[in-house]
Amino acid sequence: MIKELRTRFNTNFSQEKYQAFLKQLEEGYPEITFRVAESPILIPEALKQKLIAAGDEIIALIKQDNFKELTKNAIPKEWLVPNENEQPHFLTFDFGLCKDESGEISPMLIEMQGFPSLYGFQSHLANQYKSAYELDTKLTPFFGGLTEESYFQLLKKVIVGNYQPHEVVLMDIDALNQKTAIDFFVTASKIGIKILPLEEIKKEGKKLFYRQDDEKIQIKRIYNRLIFDEIANNTSIFENSFDPREELDIEWITHPNWFYRISKYTMPFLSGKFVTETRFLSEVDAIPSDLENYVLKPLFSFAGMGVIIDVKQSDITDITDPENWILQRKVTYEPIIQAPDGGVKAEIRLMYLWPDGEEPQLCINLARLSRGKMIGVRYNADFDWVGGTVGLMQH
Repeated sequence: MIKELRTRFNTNFSQEKYQAFLKQLEEGYPEITFRVAESPILIPEALKQKLIAAGDEIIALIKQDNFKELTKNAIPKEWLVPNENEQPHFLTFDFGLCKDESGEISPMLIEMQGFPSLYGFQSHLANQYKSAYELDTKLTPFFGGLTEESYFQLLKKVIVGNYQPHEVVLMDIDALNQKTAIDFFVTASKIGIKILPLEEIKKEGKKLFYRQDDEKIQIKRIYNRLIFDEIANNTSIFENSFDPREELDIEWITHPNWFYRISKYTMPFLSGKFVTETRFLSEVDAIPSDLENYVLKPLFSFAGMGVIIDVKQSDITDITDPENWILQRKVTYEPIIQAPDGGVKAEIRLMYLWPDGEEPQLCINLARLSRGKMIGVRYNADFDWVGGTVGLMQH
């Protein structure tokens, strides 16, 4: 990507350095259970500017006055949570790195979410890449002139707000054993909030509490990391705690409804040079004759589950709920990251923070390297120079 830096990185790379990097990354934290790639992505200025422009186009749609009306059918009725606020606090947009018609590297939108990602871990990851591989200290994962200090101040402002950190909890099912637990621990250490499994939160009336050292503490805000899609119909988990769908005296950061509003459901409403053609299956009048160029995705699924890559006509005709599926033109990833043994495909996630009453702000990024048919970790288990990483940029 930044050719000079890539050449230098690859020349100096060794398995010993990579193993030392992994050890350094986990030091003081739980074991990382997902694959972390050997290398960061070194993002050149031209691509950085395209990513910013691509994100701006999407945000323009989200900020339209009629956005809630457009997405009113996005939320499954059985998962509608009351007291929705006016904006998501987090926006994440995933772009595949492709070649455009003039042969230049260009981002193409793949997925989007109104839900938090690894906002704590990515900063930690960038630091460890720079330290372990002795990279230029001026390389940064941050946008908009943010530093590590100002970034975490902004993250704390969004998550904690005007409350005390002990009144705000990061919540997930079995939180300490999630694959993303290291992100939870980094976030908690940086902004002072408590990590709480759903099971440890108790309800009295409309209020929620947890216990610490025999003291009962009221929860004012939940930094929500619980994805309803992962629960499926297993709502028995709420019985000994609380049901998020009830009327509660609580603020959500971010409100669970935004997970659905800003999602694959939003993509058919987007157009532009950074967005691939996407339609609700229920609105496809004629099945394309070149189905090999399309992918079929369920609206409500998590981490690539249920996606059909090699679409056959029968896959479409067998679907009984076409309103819950999208047909999307495939994006051709360009293997532009130079590994020692050839090119590797890449995806970059832009991560925004949106404080109450302010504008959304592009802050940091997440990236994935892939040699498999899909980008997700489970599709790249047998390769090296693949997995989670971060984009580093020059000032």
